[in-house]
Amino acid sequence: MQVTETLNEGLKRGYAITVTAAELEAKVNEKLTEAQPEIEMKGFRKGKVPMALLKKQFGQRVLGEAMQEAIDGAMNEHFEKSGDRPAAQPEVKMTNDDWKEGDDVAVEMTYEKLPEIPEVDLSGVKLEKLVVKADDEQVNETLESLAKNAQDFDAREEGAAAEDGDQIVFDFLGKVDGEAFEGGAAEDYPLVLGSNSFIPGFEEQLVGVKAGEEKDVTVSFPEEYGAEHLAGKEAVFECKIKEVKAPKAAEIDDELAKKYGAEDLEGLKTQIRERLEADYANTARQVTKRKLLDALDGLVSFDLPPSLVEAEAKQIAHQLWHEDNPEVQGHDHGEIETTEEHTKLAERRVRLGLLLAEIGNKAEVEVTDQEMTQAVMAQARQYPGQERQFFEFIQQNPQMQQQLRAPIFEDKVVDHIVDQAEVTEKEISKDELKEAVDALEEEIA
Repeated sequence: MQVTETLNEGLKRGYAITVTAAELEAKVNEKLTEAQPEIEMKGFRKGKVPMALLKKQFGQRVLGEAMQEAIDGAMNEHFEKSGDRPAAQPEVKMTNDDWKEGDDVAVEMTYEKLPEIPEVDLSGVKLEKLVVKADDEQVNETLESLAKNAQDFDAREEGAAAEDGDQIVFDFLGKVDGEAFEGGAAEDYPLVLGSNSFIPGFEEQLVGVKAGEEKDVTVSFPEEYGAEHLAGKEAVFECKIKEVKAPKAAEIDDELAKKYGAEDLEGLKTQIRERLEADYANTARQVTKRKLLDALDGLVSFDLPPSLVEAEAKQIAHQLWHEDNPEVQGHDHGEIETTEEHTKLAERRVRLGLLLAEIGNKAEVEVTDQEMTQAVMAQARQYPGQERQFFEFIQQNPQMQQQLRAPIFEDKVVDHIVDQAEVTEKEISKDELKEAVDALEEEIA
């Protein structure tokens, strides 16, 4: 077997691989000899079929397998010896198109190698960790919101008209073309006006009703309504109003705290404060991460595989185009051209991606099975009722697994770098944190 370099330009590499006919024949004989003990054929005992007959019967099929194994073996041997790591799957093609059995096999392999990543002194990286403390005002605002969500309703005085936000208790019977339809009736149904729980236009017509009144509500089912026999149809709902109730916010006390799983009000306040500060910490971490990536980007410089940059630039252009054209849901649109700005951003992303991967690999950073399971479960929640199918899809799709693993790996590498960097804490307000986040978004835009 011969491997000859044909291209060495930047990160691009090309090699001519020749598998001799003798090597190929030896490989075929080896595979047939290995299988011979298990082969049965009419007129011969198991394992006693002559090699010549085996070649005649199975030679062509085994030849293809032997050829592929020989080429794969040559490629693997080359990568082990050279130390090259291809940036993508190498392109491999036969160069002797008129090949016939008994000829040598000539193959051309081309690829882009990953660059050598220079060492980075992480101890020299200086970072500022933003810290936001939740004050009493923020805790009280959250308490008031929780009390509103836990609101009850008290009966309005007799003869009072229902207002938006009130709860009415009523019986209703829906009819289409004068005929009642399945699922269109209920008794003592509690409905908060303005909650948009019913068909568009339904609740608005009940504003102003009083207890004891009867009112017909006429609405049309949406064209995309789930029940096909009702989609787009006009319906009349005969409504009998039994009660009109005004909203009453829950008292901010120990009883409210117990509704939210706390022992008492002070315990609920502590939970709220911890949750708020955890949210602030997550947001602040994104600011710190961006500053870290900016610092790393200024510390290293190395050649980038053109194919990776081109693919990333196309993806960026595609994503930004869809953000500017949200009405286009699918991908059946014309080709989106990449700009110099897309390419510049792609170069940064590829450079940082390769650097973080190198740092993570050297530090033996790994994504655990538990972390992957948590990531899959988080994604599966977006498909209620189809969680099992989603899990099976992920298990059978290595590319999707990698898409879920990549951000977890990156975050763990960032944590590893932060642990080694010089970090100072700076306490700021919630508004200052928002300004820092807005500034980052403006930079990205």
